[in-house]
Amino acid sequence: MSNKEVKAALKSARDAIRNKEYKEALKHCKAVLKQEKNNYNAWVFIGLAATELEQPDQAKAAYKKAIELEPNQLLAWQGLANLYEKSNQTVVKGDLADVYQKLLELYKSGDKQKWCDVCNKLVELYHQEKKYLEVAETWQKLIQMKQEEGAEKAELHQLWKKMIQLLKDSTQNQDNKTEQSLLTAFEHAVNSADTVPGEDHQNLYKDFIQCLSKFPHETARLEKACNDMMALYPTVSYPLEVLCLHFIQSGTLSEEALHCFSRLLEMDASSGPGIIGFGVRCLQEKKYKEAVKSLTEGLQKTSQCPAAWHYLAEAQMKIHKHGDAVLSCNQALEVLGTPEGPSLRWKNLILQLKAEALIKIADADAAEEAIKALEQIVDASSDPVVLAIRGRAYLNRGLMDQASKISQELLLSHPNLAESHALEGFIHYSQKNYEQAERSFLNAIGKKAETAEYHQYLGLTYWFMSDETKKDKGKALTQFLKAAKLDSYLGSVFCYLGNYYRDIAGDKSRARGCYKKAFELDGTDEESGTAAVDISVELGDMDTALSILNEVTEKASTGTAKWAWLHRGLYYLRTGQPSQAVADLQAALRADPKDSNCWESLGEAYLSRGSYSTALKSFRKASELNPELVYSIYRAAAVEQILGKYENAIATYQQILKKTEDYVPALKGLGECYLMLGRSALDNYLDRKAVDYIEQALEFFTRATKHRPDVSCLWKLLGDTCTSVHVISPAKVNVQVLGSLLGKNAGKQILKKSELLRLGGRCYGRALKLMPLPSIWCDLGINYYRQAEHLTAVGTDMNEISELLEKSLQCLKKAVRLDSKNHLYWNALGVVASCSAIGNYALAQHSFIKSVQAEQINVVAWTNLGVLYLATGNIEQAHEAFKVAQSLEPSYLLCWIGQALIAETVGSYDTMDLFRHTTELSMHTEGAKGYAHWVCSTLQDESNRNTELYLYNIVEMNAIPAAQVVLSKYTERNPDDASAFTMLGYLNEYLHLKRQAADAYERATSLLKNSEDTEKYNIAMQNYGRSLCALGQCDKAIEVYTSTPLTGFDGIVGIALAYFKKGLLQESIKAYEKALSVAESEQDKAHILTALAIIEYKQNKVDAAKTLLFKCSLKEPSMESLKALCTLGLVKQDATLATAALKELLKHEKGDDNIYERCLIASAVYALQGRNVAVQREVSKAIHSNPDNPALWSLLSRLVPLYASQKAKGGAMAGSIAHVLDVNHGKEVLLNIAVNQLAAGCHMLEDEKNNPLKNIQKAIHLCPDNPAAWAVLMAACHAENTVVCLNNTQPKRTDLEMTLVSTISAKTGENNLPHNYIRTLEDWCLCQAITSLEEAGKLSEAEALCTKGLKSCPEHPALFLLLRQVQCKQLLQSHKELPDTILEELRKTVMTSSTSVAAWQANVSNEHWPSLVQEATAEALKLSSCPLAALLQALLQYNRKMGARETRRMLERVVYQPGNPETIVSVARWYLLQHLYAKDDYELIDVLIENAKANGDVRALELNEKLSASA
Repeated sequence: MSNKEVKAALKSARDAIRNKEYKEALKHCKAVLKQEKNNYNAWVFIGLAATELEQPDQAKAAYKKAIELEPNQLLAWQGLANLYEKSNQTVVKGDLADVYQKLLELYKSGDKQKWCDVCNKLVELYHQEKKYLEVAETWQKLIQMKQEEGAEKAELHQLWKKMIQLLKDSTQNQDNKTEQSLLTAFEHAVNSADTVPGEDHQNLYKDFIQCLSKFPHETARLEKACNDMMALYPTVSYPLEVLCLHFIQSGTLSEEALHCFSRLLEMDASSGPGIIGFGVRCLQEKKYKEAVKSLTEGLQKTSQCPAAWHYLAEAQMKIHKHGDAVLSCNQALEVLGTPEGPSLRWKNLILQLKAEALIKIADADAAEEAIKALEQIVDASSDPVVLAIRGRAYLNRGLMDQASKISQELLLSHPNLAESHALEGFIHYSQKNYEQAERSFLNAIGKKAETAEYHQYLGLTYWFMSDETKKDKGKALTQFLKAAKLDSYLGSVFCYLGNYYRDIAGDKSRARGCYKKAFELDGTDEESGTAAVDISVELGDMDTALSILNEVTEKASTGTAKWAWLHRGLYYLRTGQPSQAVADLQAALRADPKDSNCWESLGEAYLSRGSYSTALKSFRKASELNPELVYSIYRAAAVEQILGKYENAIATYQQILKKTEDYVPALKGLGECYLMLGRSALDNYLDRKAVDYIEQALEFFTRATKHRPDVSCLWKLLGDTCTSVHVISPAKVNVQVLGSLLGKNAGKQILKKSELLRLGGRCYGRALKLMPLPSIWCDLGINYYRQAEHLTAVGTDMNEISELLEKSLQCLKKAVRLDSKNHLYWNALGVVASCSAIGNYALAQHSFIKSVQAEQINVVAWTNLGVLYLATGNIEQAHEAFKVAQSLEPSYLLCWIGQALIAETVGSYDTMDLFRHTTELSMHTEGAKGYAHWVCSTLQDESNRNTELYLYNIVEMNAIPAAQVVLSKYTERNPDDASAFTMLGYLNEYLHLKRQAADAYERATSLLKNSEDTEKYNIAMQNYGRSLCALGQCDKAIEVYTSTPLTGFDGIVGIALAYFKKGLLQESIKAYEKALSVAESEQDKAHILTALAIIEYKQNKVDAAKTLLFKCSLKEPSMESLKALCTLGLVKQDATLATAALKELLKHEKGDDNIYERCLIASAVYALQGRNVAVQREVSKAIHSNPDNPALWSLLSRLVPLYASQKAKGGAMAGSIAHVLDVNHGKEVLLNIAVNQLAAGCHMLEDEKNNPLKNIQKAIHLCPDNPAAWAVLMAACHAENTVVCLNNTQPKRTDLEMTLVSTISAKTGENNLPHNYIRTLEDWCLCQAITSLEEAGKLSEAEALCTKGLKSCPEHPALFLLLRQVQCKQLLQSHKELPDTILEELRKTVMTSSTSVAAWQANVSNEHWPSLVQEATAEALKLSSCPLAALLQALLQYNRKMGARETRRMLERVVYQPGNPETIVSVARWYLLQHLYAKDDYELIDVLIENAKANGDVRALELNEKLSASA
């Protein structure tokens, strides 16, 4: 190829590249290279085409070949640069830099703009690779080029700023040249700025100074830059702040530095560096607290200054805030990071200071941390001071050997170092080698006398060395004073100075000053604070004490400063501010919840505040924490006593006495508790119990007086206890008293009431000798009055009574003279003056009025004044006085009794209401007897039974039981009141309390036996006889009646009844005939004739009885005679007589009074007539009229199973209603409910809570002696077992038959029941047991039980039938054909029991005898609508022809007939379902399944699932 052709090929290649036909270009180039291997342009074109075709390796090789051929030609270098720029590989960046360098050489002499562009690219490349030195050098070349070209100042300024931006990114990694280049750039930039001063220039200067501050060796330059900027910008604080921080960090606190600090604060008072500088200055001037304050404030603003944190820690150490100093050191180390150069010195200083602070904390953990800190100090082993610190750290850590080793090394290597001797001293001091410690500390002081700590420990050494050195002023005191002088912040020294002045010098004032100073210096020093407070209290300076406590508690956080809270709480407690005391003591307990003394104090505070329950808890907590705190246990008992928990208090007091027998407060507390229990028992009229309590109270009070006979209150309490028996009947007071109380040495003596009252007077006298208080004079006066009252009641000589009353009057006058403003004393004086034996009513009136004047709200005095007016006949004034009393306190009982007595006096209708109100308020003898009198009076008037007054006063107000209760209490307190016992007997009769009535009447007769009023005695005897007769004690009743002349109607009738009950019928007839002759009213005569008719019937003279009863009915029919006539008809099965008598009875007896009896008789008559529906309807009709009568509901539930068994569920509901209305019907009603539920087919699977078994179990629990209940239990168990078997589960209640049969037999033997009833019940139970055994498959046991029953009763058809059934079943189970003889026997048995439904239910499973089954069930259905017989017929039809319509009809009749037992229905449902599936009658299947679901028939539902699945 010629040269011309080569040129043409290169031209073609260029055109192809221009047209982006790079492959074509490569062809042309290759053609050229074949001709000319070293053609520069061809290689360049190849490089260019390969680059565009993304073949970088080929392109690179081509460019390098071209460069090799022509190294100074630009094209190849430009192409290579272009290639490298497109590549993202990091490996080519170094080559690219070399390419750029070559291009710079090539462009330097030519194109300046391109040179600048390449230069920029090269700088950017170096900056990316963080080659800052190359960046600096290259950029300086660019600036130099611009300068040579004569660039303007502004452009050069921007170039210098750009250089700063490029170099300041990572000043940490810059070398010295780069650093200098950066600083040079800053200087040129600052100097080349146009607008000076200006905002940009100012910011640039700030950046310059900030950059300089990062280079520790550029100090001079930094100072110059700061000063220059300050000159330019005198109002800008930044350069000053930097300069201040520089001075702080450098540690040079020259005059210039101090001037900077002052100048900065003048410029900006809130500047962090300025405040820090001021703090450093304060530290230099030994103003440590100001230094701490300023440094803390400054560091909050400028926290990144480790030197400042060090200065703060140093200042904190000076004021002994060692914990704070440690925290400051930690902050300094955190700010310091990983130090180098000068910062390393700061790190060592900070670590050393931290270790010193931790050692001062004197804690094992702190010592461990100190050792770790010391290990981080560089070259620590070469510094003896650091070694000494390490030794102290080991000493605090308990590592004595290591500490001793360091001490010995230091003493050998540095004998002139004070720290060496001090360490030795600390070691000896910790080992209590005080002589050696003294020597060491003296040596240390000799080397460094200005160290307060050495003087302090030398003082402590003297303090603990001996008493002589402690008391020697030249020893301990001198050293403490020197230490305090050298270090006025050393609080522990001032504490020991306080100890010296308090314990040795006896100068409390100076001691308080020292303690106060110690506490001011160290707020955590509890010892100093406590001592300062205690001495202030001793000196009477409560303000100082309180100010100290307030200061501490205000600063204290939760759970701290226990001592301060405790002391302030005790102060508040002493000064009567319990609420504040509670708050403070609670705060103390938050700090230490285990402090028993604090809990005790808190209990006292709660007690003072009236929070008794909380006080009790506090005292109990104190005693739990420390069982030896007897006082806490005592206070707990005292609080229980205040709360009225006397039994608990007694137990707690006894607990104290087990530890300390002679603890008088506990003995006193026990006596008070028993006294209070006695008073409570007296209030409740439990006099015998009260006497027991009083006896125990006397014992404990007497024991207390043995130990402390000088305590007046104990004798006063003894007097109170003795006097408290005044209300009790003398017969009940037989109290054992310790002989020591009676002046005897040992043993006990029984005292009567009069002796006990006299003893009370003597005890009051002893109390008065010890402390002549007016209250005790009053108590003594009342005691004398009670003695006189008792003697009056027992009928003693009047002279003695008068003497006692006179003494009483004098004592009360003495009390009034001593304290004329006490209303109680005036009231007592009035009571004594108004008694009948004195009768000084004027004095009494004056006293009551004075009492009212002394105390305006004085209900007692007003009531007593009313009584005085009532006794003197001034009714109106009495009424007014009582009215005032009622207005003052409406619940005060006695004023209401007074009003009731006034009402009784004037004959008011409100009398009974008022007396009743008194009994509702509380019990009082006067009110109780008054109310009982009015109740009895109202009851005796039989004409008022239907009046509203009677219904309200007696019925609605439940008057009879209320009067009986209060009268029982009255007779307990007044056992000699015959009229009260008569009324009590009368009320007991109304309440059917026969035994209590007889006892009351007997007591009345014994009281009236020797009285002159024989009429009252005879009436009492007749009452007694009547009550004995009601009890069935006829012999005694006859004896009582015959002991009195029987002339009155009531007495004759009473003895007649007694004769009748005894069985002396002839004597009874004679007595009744005598009564008939004296009877005045026709009604009484009718009653007697009825009684005579009953006697005739008893003698089997039925016609005579009828005649007498008819005779009663001729004139004015008596209800009793009609009832008797009707009952006679029922007994004799005479329906005509019974019906006629019932008609007559219903005609005459209207209203609801005897509705139950009337309903019962009518039902019995309907039952006799065979009208079963009428029986149930009669009771239902009565209930409709009287729905609140529980007896009628109970009767209905009893009759339903007998006469309307289809409505058994209704019967069960009736029983439930009866039970709700009146629980007393529970015994009978629960039995009826169970029977009804059994009849309705209820069982436990339906309802777990309300079912026959549960209800009959409840009935048996209520009345376990009722044999009928046990029989129903047997039936319920059988029913449950049957249901369980039908549900394919295991029966639970098995093998109970024989147990229940024997139980029923035992119960019938115990009860006095009619013979026929017992026989029927036992027969039924035997049959039921046999049936249960038979169904359980125990045929041999069933046969044995049948045989046993037939032995005792051979002619029993039901048992005989059961025996045959059992025998037949045994033969059928053997799958043998029944012999004709057996069938004949069965037929005979059935015919003998032809009226028994069960006889016709004989199930013969042999298919040869279907007609026999049909006949048996048909006969059974004739006798009764028996569901079981209907089922058997349906099953027989199913067996004959399963798919017949008649089969479905018969089964549906059993399933859907209401009232059929569920067990029978379930079997019918099972077969009906199979029939319907056989007929594919899905509509009826759905109806049947809904029925099964509604009744919970699980077996039918399971069968349905199986049949539907197979279908």
